[in-house]
Amino acid sequence: MPVDPRPRRRALLPVAGAGLALAAAALLVGGVVTLGTGEAGTPAAGHGGSHVMADDGTMVHDGVTYYAGPAPVLPSDDALAAAEPRAIAIPALGVASDLVHLGLRPDGTAEVPADYDTAGWYREGGRPGVLGPTVVLGHVDSTAGPAVFYRLRDLVPGDVVEVTTADGTPARYAVDRVQQVAKDAFPTFEVFGATQDDVLRLVTCAGEFDRGERSYTDNLVVHATRI
Repeated sequence: MPVDPRPRRRALLPVAGAGLALAAAALLVGGVVTLGTGEAGTPAAGHGGSHVMADDGTMVHDGVTYYAGPAPVLPSDDALAAAEPRAIAIPALGVASDLVHLGLRPDGTAEVPADYDTAGWYREGGRPGVLGPTVVLGHVDSTAGPAVFYRLRDLVPGDVVEVTTADGTPARYAVDRVQQVAKDAFPTFEVFGATQDDVLRLVTCAGEFDRGERSYTDNLVVHATRI
């Protein structure tokens, strides 16, 4: 069943040297998260990797050990408002879109954009310069043809993605890798887990279109780091 990815009071933080922290803004322990887009606009359920929670509060996820610690101190409300993503541009693909705000559906799954030609920022996650990945979702196509993230699969390492924030600051990210995964194995921790760097995640659909389920079989995730 879907996990509610809203902020928690405590976060899971890595032991020294682990290099990965899970932000309170996107803590997903157990269960699944649905984040699919695509022709039918239906969500996809799944979580990536495996994890074991110990009695002492530590957790091992795909070989990385985390411990329960206090949630990080967040920036001021003014700083958060200034860093709010407003638009995205991917010059290599000729993509430019305003960003709508996406939250949670009543069932706890992430919303997807109503407009197939407009991308959306998942506001329950991070934003440029703030702990937690900036997650942007967009459709791959619709019954009318290609949608805003149709060519996302064509990105290669080094391509630049620019996110403009509310104060007009352009945050530039370089693509690290493009990952295609089955929806029932969606890499929740890789997408929502905070890192020590300012990172961006772009999510759309991929794979075959299952007409019976009216949904694509896979998700495509672009991982990028601030430059």
